[in-house]
Amino acid sequence: MMKHVAFLCSRVFSVRLRLVVRFPSVSHPVLCQLHTFRRHSSSIPKMYSIIERGSPNTLNYRLFVCDADGPVSPFHDIPLHATADKTVFNMVVEVPRWTNAKMEISRTEPLNPIVQDVKKDKLRFVHNCFPHHGYIWNYGALPQTWENPQCLDESTGCKGDNDPVDAVEIGFRVAKRGEVIQVKVLGVMALIDEGETDWKLITIDVNDPLASKLDDIKDVDETFPGLLKATHEWFKIYKIPDGKPANQFAFNGEAKNREFALRVIDETHKHWESLANTTEAVSIERTCMTGESSFKIDRLRAEEIVHKCSEVGPAAPIDPIVDKWHFVEIK
Repeated sequence: MMKHVAFLCSRVFSVRLRLVVRFPSVSHPVLCQLHTFRRHSSSIPKMYSIIERGSPNTLNYRLFVCDADGPVSPFHDIPLHATADKTVFNMVVEVPRWTNAKMEISRTEPLNPIVQDVKKDKLRFVHNCFPHHGYIWNYGALPQTWENPQCLDESTGCKGDNDPVDAVEIGFRVAKRGEVIQVKVLGVMALIDEGETDWKLITIDVNDPLASKLDDIKDVDETFPGLLKATHEWFKIYKIPDGKPANQFAFNGEAKNREFALRVIDETHKHWESLANTTEAVSIERTCMTGESSFKIDRLRAEEIVHKCSEVGPAAPIDPIVDKWHFVEIK
């Protein structure tokens, strides 16, 4: 029997404004796209918004995340935990479901804005590997985590990929780029990407109508039959159209349970704490607005970082080849 669930309403409201922002400590106004996200949930401690700079689908596009006081780092300033009991986590959405642009939190720019990944001076878009179109879930990362490239992971036998821990969010709603959502962690897959550990957390928005029915990885197959299988396939084949081999997984591709996933989060959070507090030279930009870090800057400097980026402009056209179907067969 086919399982089908109809969703009748959304609990999230998004307001999109085009306006001129005049930061109190910057003499020149900043033209930007401002998106404010309001969510109905008692578990959410604060509201985040975004400021867009540059033109989407170009090399100069930047998306900054802001709290009520101004720009912050989505890597270092947004708390990992969204609730005092540490059962709900913040997730920064980099890529909304069904889109192709490979967006990510920058590791190298001040305040770590969300940017489009670039390879050989060209913007990256993920291929549509039939029957999957773009990303098949909302995709992003957990703040204040870091997969340490100097540390060998005992579970996978590979070192980390130098990024925050990735997460997929499987709820019904298509999230917005740069949105900070609150998620329940259900499990994790261990992708081995070109010899590096690249954890993929399986999560669901706590405001999703079905969130109360999912507490662990076994519940995903029961509630969303076929989704874990499709997720494994997506990560396995998405680089094949580029001429690369299929990705490999630890644990034979098995999705590990919530308890295992929480250990991964705890370990990568400890790696992030070491990263944030060390004064040794590393490849990660650690500019931040909160805490006692030696890399903390004031609001004036943060506003100047945003102001120095290109003014917001219209989105550039996307090459139609991005919509091409790729029929991949794994032999």
